[in-house]
Amino acid sequence: MKEILREVGMIARALDSISNIEFKELELTKGQYLYLVRIYENPGIIQEKLSEMIKVDRTTAARAVQKLQVQGFIEKKDDEMNKKINRLYTTDKGDQAYSFLKREGEHTDSVALAGFSGKESELLFQLLQRVRKNVEVEWEYVKKGNKREY
Repeated sequence: MKEILREVGMIARALDSISNIEFKELELTKGQYLYLVRIYENPGIIQEKLSEMIKVDRTTAARAVQKLQVQGFIEKKDDEMNKKINRLYTTDKGDQAYSFLKREGEHTDSVALAGFSGKESELLFQLLQRVRKNVEVEWEYVKKGNKREY
C-alpha cells in the first residue's frame, strides 16, 4: 500500500519541478503558480482560506501572497463590510499569467492521463479525492497542535 503514496509523491514532485522550470519566464518562483491560480479561480478569497486550500501554514501563504503582490500579479483590496479583512484579486498581469498556466495545466492533464478512458480518469479522480479527504482530517488534527498515534 505505501507504494501508492510514493507514486503520488513522485508524480507531484515531477510536475512541480516541470512547472517551476517552465514558469521562470513568467518570473514566478517555486510554487507561486499555485497561489496565483487559486486567487484567479476564487476572486476575493481571503488569505486564510487560500492557505487552507493549498494546505500550507498561514506564514507560508503570507510570504507567497506578499511576493505575488510586489511582482504585480495580485492585489489586496479591503473588504467593504470589514476593513480588517483583505480580499485577493489578480491584476491584468496575473490574468495574463493565468491563461498561460491554464494552457500548461490542460497540456499536463492530457500527458498524464494519456491512454486512460474517460471512465478510468473519472475513477482515478474520485479515488484521489477520497485519499485527500482522509489526509485532510489528519492535517487539520496536526495543524491544531495534536500528535497522531502510530
